[in-house]
Amino acid sequence: MPVIHRNRLALAVIATLAAGTAVPVFAQESPQPAPQAEAAAPAAEKGATTLETVSVLGSRTKPRTEATSAVPIDIIGGEEFHNQPAVDVLDKMRTLIPSFNVSTIPIDDAASLVRPANLRGLPPDNTLILVNGKRRHRAAVITFLGHGLSDGSQGPDISVFPSMALEQVEVLRDGAAAQYGSDAIAGVINFGLKRIDHGGTVEAFAGEYYEGDGFTQQYGAQVGLPLTANGFATLTAEWRSADPTSRSVQRDDAAANTAAGYPGVADPAQVWGSPETHEDMKFVANFGISGESVDFYGFGNYAKRDVEGGFYYRDPTSRGGVYSNDGGDTLLIGDLNTANAVTCPTIALRDGSGNLLPYAGVAAAVAALPAECFTWLSQLPGGFTPHFGGRMEDSSLVLGVKGVWGDGWHWDLSGGYGKNEISFYMLNTINSSMGPSQPAENEFAPGGNTQTETNFNFDVAHDFETGFTSGLLSVAMGAEWRKEEFEISAGDYSSYAIGPLTQQGFSIGSNGFPGFNPTTAGSHARDNWALYVDVEAPLTEQFRLAAAVRHEDYEDFGGTTNWKLTGRYDFTEAFAVRGAVSTGFRAPTPGQSNVSQVTTAFIDGELRDTATLPPTLLVGLFPGAEPLKPEESKNASLGLVWNSGNWLVTADAYRIEVTDRIARSTDFDVTQADRDELAARGHPELASLSRVGFFVNDFDTTTSGVDLVASYDTDHFGGKTTYSLAANWNKTEVDDFTPGIISAARVKKLEESLPRTKGYLSVNHQRDVFHANARVSYYGSFYEDHLDSDVVSAADGGLPIYGGSAVTVDAEIGWKFASGLYVDLGAQNLFDKVPDENPWGGVAGAKYPVHAPYGFNGGFYYGRIGYKF
Repeated sequence: MPVIHRNRLALAVIATLAAGTAVPVFAQESPQPAPQAEAAAPAAEKGATTLETVSVLGSRTKPRTEATSAVPIDIIGGEEFHNQPAVDVLDKMRTLIPSFNVSTIPIDDAASLVRPANLRGLPPDNTLILVNGKRRHRAAVITFLGHGLSDGSQGPDISVFPSMALEQVEVLRDGAAAQYGSDAIAGVINFGLKRIDHGGTVEAFAGEYYEGDGFTQQYGAQVGLPLTANGFATLTAEWRSADPTSRSVQRDDAAANTAAGYPGVADPAQVWGSPETHEDMKFVANFGISGESVDFYGFGNYAKRDVEGGFYYRDPTSRGGVYSNDGGDTLLIGDLNTANAVTCPTIALRDGSGNLLPYAGVAAAVAALPAECFTWLSQLPGGFTPHFGGRMEDSSLVLGVKGVWGDGWHWDLSGGYGKNEISFYMLNTINSSMGPSQPAENEFAPGGNTQTETNFNFDVAHDFETGFTSGLLSVAMGAEWRKEEFEISAGDYSSYAIGPLTQQGFSIGSNGFPGFNPTTAGSHARDNWALYVDVEAPLTEQFRLAAAVRHEDYEDFGGTTNWKLTGRYDFTEAFAVRGAVSTGFRAPTPGQSNVSQVTTAFIDGELRDTATLPPTLLVGLFPGAEPLKPEESKNASLGLVWNSGNWLVTADAYRIEVTDRIARSTDFDVTQADRDELAARGHPELASLSRVGFFVNDFDTTTSGVDLVASYDTDHFGGKTTYSLAANWNKTEVDDFTPGIISAARVKKLEESLPRTKGYLSVNHQRDVFHANARVSYYGSFYEDHLDSDVVSAADGGLPIYGGSAVTVDAEIGWKFASGLYVDLGAQNLFDKVPDENPWGGVAGAKYPVHAPYGFNGGFYYGRIGYKF
């Protein structure tokens, strides 16, 4: 839990909430509603008014502080959020919110571009993201290799916002689908943007890991401008680059190849570490104009990012579809002249005992092959390691008008458009079936994905006098229309080509990530509409009750109705009890229903190509393949609040039951009859597949937990010193699943991959121009099924890792001078804590467990210098 900043100069909250959100009111003592929240007013703050830090999340009436809310909310001030030692918004969230988890993603396909994050142990698309109270569009990335927990999820990319642009971050840790719509099962995160009409900031940040790699540099600038006499425009830009890291050891098979004399084997042959960020540019604009009766507001962003990472090493003595198709006993050899075929000789790679034969003898046999006999060993004798990358562009624009009708009817009309587009590229790889006819520099463009969303909202709210409540009855209602579209773009011909050597056992497409062919390419769209009603009132001076109901109707699967009931009872001014019960849902995305993609992953201890195909394409071929339906949830929470003097303590228990969870199925073996049927259904490009999976509604879970948050403000050490403690205990149990569709390994990862306990104790000290911060974080033990081997124990041939608990320390000192200059120096993971070494490291070259909850790169030191004007 972040430090509680009392009496902060507040631009209090956000523009009117959409997608079933409230028209907020002033954070004031008077119960009478005002046209909009203080922060929602289009004119930028100029005076010295001080307000408590408040949020409108979870309530449609007066904005609430953390202490007065009926549901658990974390409110993180923009300055505190920005000053976290990490540069990525996801890593900043991880250090501040105990129930928020994100790990380093070293070799996980497109998840390296948009890292999946988990709130309360649920997948990324179970958390709704808002910006200035408006629904944020999803990323185009569907996470296929998400360490079990996030497999198949498609959530928004929240790292496209520069932290300098944020006024505050609000995290509602409670189910809220009845208020905000689909996805809000685990909670809601709202990013409120700064709104200034003068002044600004320039800043530079640089840091590096203790190992001497991963050098990161970041430059940011922000300026506030007047927009007419009654408006503002706040512009923020940021640019970042980051070198890759490597925490690798040499693979056993690569070392064996070197010992046998195979030339050109890299050491390490495969790199596990953070990917390289060539360019990460972000721009955000927030603006508004205040009129006499109507206010205009808007905000938008543009971002682009180029990220490149490694893939798995292709062993020249065993890689199927490239070097050998019999497990490495003999070399795969093809005849380039099929019109006048000759019988190419057989070349052994191993002796009768399975030992590698010396390369010199194998190379001599290869050199003696007839000219038309082709083998990749003559081209790439040391094997190869593909590099996977993506160029992402993200943009959005929201425009709205709001005002007041007659006697206090608040209204808000808004429209928004968002687009996330990713183009993939592959380097240092081949299309094996094309033989020696490869593209220049062995570079492929496999195509990409695009996610677009359009939203329109109309909301009204009014407060009524009643004879049966002790205060005003607040009523809000609204309507929403949303269209969501997922597009698959075809790759270049070489990336998906079915080359002349296909029938001789050579794999098709760019190895590691075959391109999308024109048959797969296309757009898939869906629209839906929603209506909501929300009421809230103090039934007595001590007891407040709120209820919400929302109906949504989707074009593809029909309607769903959800509700929420929230209450709070204040026993005294210092002590209160709060709670909520609700139902929720998450709609399957068009991407999950229609995506087609081929991925290379470790399956049963070996690298194999496996496809994810639309479930509707596979109906009748594999069990569980049928059209997707929504996930449904039941949420309950009960909490205590103690707010006395300089102390604030909250404790909240929760229980989240989710049925028909959507995730990728296990992989099914594909028979030749299956391939023939798929070809008959118009997909001949699937001729080389060995396994296939699809999205399915097949398992139910129950997630239980407790959040404990405490803060204490003092004048210790001659200045203002705040102590903060936050801890989360979280447990997920899989209640029901179908063996054979969801594997036992997947169940174990769902239940044990995240630490059950996570928390931190921080101290923040401010005296004159000097400040110092220290945070001690605790992570409980975790389980990792190394390489997604799809088995759960070493006895079964798997590679389990049971990571122990860990403590990390972050520290920073800094100075803020009256001139506007500020300087910070610090370290993340000060004492260079890394996980215990991977006992199976030689299998694929990973020195540490790659999904450790606190990362595996070790300590990171940094410096920041800036100037406010």
